[in-house]
Amino acid sequence: MPNPAVLIVDDEPDICELLSITLERMSLVPRVAGSIGAAQRLLKAERFDLCLTDMRLPDGDGLDLVKWIQQYSASVPVAVITAHGNMETAVRALKLGAFDFVSKPLDLPNLRKLVATAIKLSDPGDGGDTSVFGPRLLGSSVAMQHLREMIARVARSQAPVHVYGESGTGKELVAKLIHESGPRRGGPFVPVNCGAIPTELMESELFGHKRGSFTGAVIDKKGLIQSAEGGTLFLDEIADLPLHMQVKLLRVIQEKAVRPIGEQSEVSIDVRLLSATHKNLAQLVAEGKFREDLFYRVNVIEMRVPSLRERPEDVPELADAVLRRLGRRMKISPPMLGRDALAALETYAFPGNVRELENILERAITMSTGGEIRASDIQLRPSPLGSNSTSGPGAAPLGDHLEDVEREAILKALEQTRYNKTAAAKMLGMSFRALRYRIKKLGIE
Repeated sequence: MPNPAVLIVDDEPDICELLSITLERMSLVPRVAGSIGAAQRLLKAERFDLCLTDMRLPDGDGLDLVKWIQQYSASVPVAVITAHGNMETAVRALKLGAFDFVSKPLDLPNLRKLVATAIKLSDPGDGGDTSVFGPRLLGSSVAMQHLREMIARVARSQAPVHVYGESGTGKELVAKLIHESGPRRGGPFVPVNCGAIPTELMESELFGHKRGSFTGAVIDKKGLIQSAEGGTLFLDEIADLPLHMQVKLLRVIQEKAVRPIGEQSEVSIDVRLLSATHKNLAQLVAEGKFREDLFYRVNVIEMRVPSLRERPEDVPELADAVLRRLGRRMKISPPMLGRDALAALETYAFPGNVRELENILERAITMSTGGEIRASDIQLRPSPLGSNSTSGPGAAPLGDHLEDVEREAILKALEQTRYNKTAAAKMLGMSFRALRYRIKKLGIE
């Protein structure tokens, strides 16, 4: 196989020479274009494994080349060279499909890491990873097919991705699949639950500390961010980060460096950032509880995980997989799911989503007899959106009340949109399929 080729698009001879020497030392073949037009001609005529482009070129903006590559040479990762501190331009480039960015003055160690990661995307010997199409992200609904396609696309980028969705939908699984489907799969995947770390320990946990930097710091400690070096840092429930930590995280993203507590200098890092929350980040920004500048940095690519009630057609497949997994764990033959039990599950709203389905079936296994789970074993009652109670005294009256509230909200949205269901679904924050399902369940005509 020929050595990978890298196209350098810059009109500054010194930068081109520095990049060429650096790439040659990595056993790569550099080619140079001094303008967008020259770059387009080379991209049409030759095969490249990476394109590095400056933002200011004689015949246009580097962003124009990024857009052109997405349309005509989408298989070529493109990284942009930005002015120091110009994160707005970097974020715009990432949103347009750029693989990553590097700032001037060039930090050669960071540049080499970026190039090595990008080359993995087009390395035929790497084999790729088709785990996103495998059995761990279950469901054949349109919503899940779209989610799998999105995972495959964003896995090729290094842009920050924010995964949002209700509790129990599997946001961490989606983040892990993005990691495992991309060029960082050989590196660590470090999940951090921002809501589970006490505020006073958060800086030390994320950034690490130097021995003696505070009472109790008896040894040097590497932070979780540095532990993700070469891989992916997943900040779950990022909305729970206190404001003072949001400022520090913003600097990490902008400078690609961390400063452990007690250290005098920053340490460069090569980490991809993924985040998730079940809260509305945009609303928190409006309320002054989440920094707007950080919101735009972590939300470069937004990915929504659908709730289970939006894809009721996936319930049989999920239930079967959950029962088989529980059977292996409990070392028993998993019971069959009776027709009446399946029917009950398919009409249930699942406020706790897939996690709730797992809990329901685990309880049902212990209640079932004769190798079959019946509707009475799962003890479900019709549950409206937002209700977390499915049994016990008062559950039915509460359910009736919430159904009335939900019915009124849906009717109001339909009236305001002149009975346009697509527009009403958007207003209510749900899919068209989910709205149609709720209209049928609530008997709205």
